[in-house]
Amino acid sequence: MTVTLQPRPTPQQPPAALQQVAGHLDGEVAGRIVAASADLSLVIDADGVIRDATVGTDLDAENIPGWLGRRWVDTVTVESRPKVDALLRDARPEGITRWRQINHPSPSGIDLPIRYASFRPAEGGPILVLGRDMRAVSALQRRLVETQQALERDYDRLRAAETRYRQLFQISGEPVLVVDVGTRRVAEANPAAARLLGRPAKRIVGQDAVDLFDAASTRAIEAQFAALRATGQAGEIRATLPHGRGEVTVSASLFRGEGGASALMRLVADPVAAEAGADQEAPTRAVIEAMPEGFVVTDPSRRILTANAAFLELAQLATEGQARGRTLDHWLGREETEAQALFATLVDHGAVRRFATVIRGTFGGIEDVEVAAVSVAGARPCLGFAIRPAPRRIPEGRFEGRMPGGREVPRSVEQMAELVGRVSMKTLVRETTDLIEKLCIEAALRITRDNRASAAEMLGLSRQGLYAKMRRYGVGDLDGPVEED
Repeated sequence: MTVTLQPRPTPQQPPAALQQVAGHLDGEVAGRIVAASADLSLVIDADGVIRDATVGTDLDAENIPGWLGRRWVDTVTVESRPKVDALLRDARPEGITRWRQINHPSPSGIDLPIRYASFRPAEGGPILVLGRDMRAVSALQRRLVETQQALERDYDRLRAAETRYRQLFQISGEPVLVVDVGTRRVAEANPAAARLLGRPAKRIVGQDAVDLFDAASTRAIEAQFAALRATGQAGEIRATLPHGRGEVTVSASLFRGEGGASALMRLVADPVAAEAGADQEAPTRAVIEAMPEGFVVTDPSRRILTANAAFLELAQLATEGQARGRTLDHWLGREETEAQALFATLVDHGAVRRFATVIRGTFGGIEDVEVAAVSVAGARPCLGFAIRPAPRRIPEGRFEGRMPGGREVPRSVEQMAELVGRVSMKTLVRETTDLIEKLCIEAALRITRDNRASAAEMLGLSRQGLYAKMRRYGVGDLDGPVEED
């Protein structure tokens, strides 16, 4: 059995059965069908003038009978006129045109949207235009747009509120932790809490809140969280921080978010100690600011907390705000490894004295300096650095003595220049060479802590040669026996 598939008819080509039914319809019946199938039907003559109109009951208030005798294009809004021209131009007996949405000015003040299609039953005859009321669809679209705009406004308000609260959370001087009540894991920690606990915020996040306190306070913290989960409320407790950082008052309040229940933990340090620190801070700050040597206080990650005027002058900065929050490495050391050596020594020993390095100014200036540093533990651990310019000439007394000929050893280039004209150039060069040798020997002995074998190796001399020069310049104690090579 063979089945022949017929192509699906298009709107311009009605099915054969429908064509047969249409053949039995007279004009009156066809008009009723058109009126029933369309919300609005217009009869347009060859000049584009509306000659007749059939209007549904829903469009009674739009004064459509007033369109009769007017050109159709004059009843629509400006942007719809090209569409009217296209509907009139494309109307043919062969089929109906595609649907186009056209807007009409309305007495209500809101444009009347109508979706039109047209066809010309006979060549040269009038054009029949069928319209469908689109006000319901337009109202839905308008409500959708308004809803989207309302959602965007709400989202902008929420984002602005979140930004404000997050900024307050970060700049607050009170240590605050956001903790998941179910797991007791820290979700967020502000910088004040990080300073109080003595560790970076990123290392606090994810930790069990109980582990942030001394073991003696474990039971009290666990009881506080149990009360939060059971009743939603918990009283204040006293807890001890680890590593001797003191005691704090811990208060917790419950709030709920999209991720579940969380607790806002506030850590309040001892108010008596805080007041004492505040009373002492003013005179201490004034002394540090007036010091002629540079003084800098940083947090354990070497970010500057405060710096006095002398340091700002060395670093070629105008205000303390330009330094605050930046790492000291930015200005200290000839290269990164030199600064790292200073900080490593400070971590290992807790203090550093007379560390020779340089300060690199913001505008390219370089100043030789000596650094003394100390690491301070406590509730707010910090690092302190005293920075003073290195001596610009050899200190008096370090190389005292007389050169051959009975003259004093010159202590600076200026003093050597003063000898020009008083002694011959040959004598001046010889004495200068003797001075440099003496300085090198003393430096080698100082570096090796008077280990003469190491000093001789450092200078490229034999031990006998080193002893001979030491006798010549009167350096060191040579009363003991001379070692053999």
